[in-house]
Amino acid sequence: MDLLKFITAGSVDDGKSTLIGRLLYDTNSVLDDQLEAIQRANRKNNDGTLDLAILTDGLKAEREQGITIDVAYKYFHTAKRKFIIADAPGHIQYTRNMVTGASNSDLAIILIDARKGVVEQTRRHSFIVSLLGIPNVLVCVNKMDMVDYDQAVFDKIRADYERLTQNLRIKQVDYIPVSALKGDNIASKSATIPWYTGKPLLDFLETVTIDHSTENKQARFPVQWVIRPQTPELPDYRGYAGRVVGGTLSVGDRVVALPSGFSSTVNRIELASKDLEVAEEGASVVVHLTDDIDISRGDMLVKEGQQPAVSQRFEAEICWMDTKPLDMNQFYLLQQHGKTTKVKIQDVVYRVDIETLQQSTATELGLNDIGKVQFKSADPLAFDSYKANKANGGAILIDLRNNLTVAALMITESID
Repeated sequence: MDLLKFITAGSVDDGKSTLIGRLLYDTNSVLDDQLEAIQRANRKNNDGTLDLAILTDGLKAEREQGITIDVAYKYFHTAKRKFIIADAPGHIQYTRNMVTGASNSDLAIILIDARKGVVEQTRRHSFIVSLLGIPNVLVCVNKMDMVDYDQAVFDKIRADYERLTQNLRIKQVDYIPVSALKGDNIASKSATIPWYTGKPLLDFLETVTIDHSTENKQARFPVQWVIRPQTPELPDYRGYAGRVVGGTLSVGDRVVALPSGFSSTVNRIELASKDLEVAEEGASVVVHLTDDIDISRGDMLVKEGQQPAVSQRFEAEICWMDTKPLDMNQFYLLQQHGKTTKVKIQDVVYRVDIETLQQSTATELGLNDIGKVQFKSADPLAFDSYKANKANGGAILIDLRNNLTVAALMITESID
């Protein structure tokens, strides 16, 4: 069955957790003990109905404050599709959590409070969605019940959001007016919004087309582990374990190990002790080569003639996620797949003004800032642009002083 991974994002109190709770409740995806826990918690809405937001508030602090702090993942399915939902926080100080939840999503649901319209967090989250290459956005204009289901309110928000996304890299944007509290246009069409002729949320999620095609992706196999049992039964066994993050690898393919440049041929592929002829994208396998070339954890196997960029200097779009600002005098640790290397930030190319989405000059980036930065690494890094291959163009930045993840990177190009 097809799987759709999506994230909900928006500003504080836009109703993200309530929408997800309503979706789970209306699709009979809530277990009896969960309903009993909600009743025991005695959290109710103003109209006396159960507060379904508690279904996604997993932390005690979230339940006490009535806000989402951490990303909550929920799973459900219908007869047509399986779903993984990431409920991202709306508070600006938790923007880094939104980046984490969005990094593996196929679709982003941007919630907008019908009373407030497009606000700063709408712009911030939409820009992050664009940076992370999520192809589809669904704008749910929520709390329509609080504006008397006025079509003019919905139309104005739609026009404002269309202007916002004119210069963003988002392929498709759809719009649905909803009331998560009342259930309007969630699991079924709402009789109180007759002017809306499109699909309700659940029907949209079941039928939206997401392109998972890998026909334009070139083979990428980052080595996570070199397997050498050196036992009496397997004295000469040498396999390279990892996950295919682009294209396919087949037995007989000529491959190049990066960054060394040594070449060999794939002579065997294992998956759960069974031999495969072809390993497709997403498969975690063990690859064997005909030659005992020097390969270590963090190296990458690619097909001959399909090499990515290999460089120590590159540019990346960056989301800064630490309370300490970026320090150009500090060494950081970059991690991409199983490879780690020290890097130095050489220049901040620009910072994005979230209010206007314009680029401005900057010498540092602070918490939740987004910009473009030039790096120099201690070791050569094999990468594609994030636009060409998200898995091989993404990385994280770690502060060597405390081992905290301080930034998410989307590599754009080599600057050699």
